[in-house]
Amino acid sequence: MSNMVYISIAILAVILLLILVNIRIVPQSKAYVIERLGAYCTTWNVGMHIKLPFIDRVASVMLLKEKVMDFPPQPVITKDNVTMQIDTVVYCQITDPKLYTYGVENPMNALENLSATTLRNIIGELELDETLTSRDVINSKMRSILDEATDPWGIKVTRVEVKNIEPPVAIRDAMEKQMRAERERREQILIAEGQKQSQILIAEGKKQAMILEAEAAKEVAVQKAKGEAEAIIEVQKATAQGLAMIKQAAPDEAVIRLRSLEAFEKAADGKATKIIIPADIQNMAGIFSAASEVLKK
Repeated sequence: MSNMVYISIAILAVILLLILVNIRIVPQSKAYVIERLGAYCTTWNVGMHIKLPFIDRVASVMLLKEKVMDFPPQPVITKDNVTMQIDTVVYCQITDPKLYTYGVENPMNALENLSATTLRNIIGELELDETLTSRDVINSKMRSILDEATDPWGIKVTRVEVKNIEPPVAIRDAMEKQMRAERERREQILIAEGQKQSQILIAEGKKQAMILEAEAAKEVAVQKAKGEAEAIIEVQKATAQGLAMIKQAAPDEAVIRLRSLEAFEKAADGKATKIIIPADIQNMAGIFSAASEVLKK
């Protein structure tokens, strides 16, 4: 009985060991492809699984995260026979582990070769200038073609980017000269525009200055004319007031003759070149004598 117990214990231990050894825990973002007796059986996703010992085997373990495939630069020829190096980056993801395992041998190598041939076909339809300015078109076409071609392999191409385009050295030198000439042309245009604006501003300033000077001279002339007119008016007012006072005083003939004599005296002060003697000078002399007698009294 003791031997049978030991044998039973040993068998149970072996069975338990086999179970423990064949337990698999699939982590997140991974998948296991299981074969049974050499044929595809199932695909294990996240969780704990137990495979049959000696019958099932794990054919492949793959990562389901998105992959970034940075392929080396590929020589391509444009439509106008210019050879250049183009470096591309392909973003892809495994969507079907079974197709990825059994669809094609070395899927990533196949994707690299397919990417190179697709790139050559697309660039072969474009000229150099179009190639340098049509990256979005190249990316879109490559993604569409690669995504369709890799469906039987269980791969989905999510994005394609042209990382770098390197034209030949002679082409780069010619492009640099062209860009330098274009920059110089733009610089000359900007300088000319600046000078033009400067001359316009100077002319506008001179124009405004002349307008202001003319307005100032006009204002001076107007104010001067107003002053002269006001002066003439004041003189006329004073004259009118004087005449009015003389009229109110009602001077006799003797006073009038005396004032005439004073005016004659001023005219004969030696500065005048001509002297007009009044016809009634004798009468005036008599008036002068009468005035002297009045003053003596």
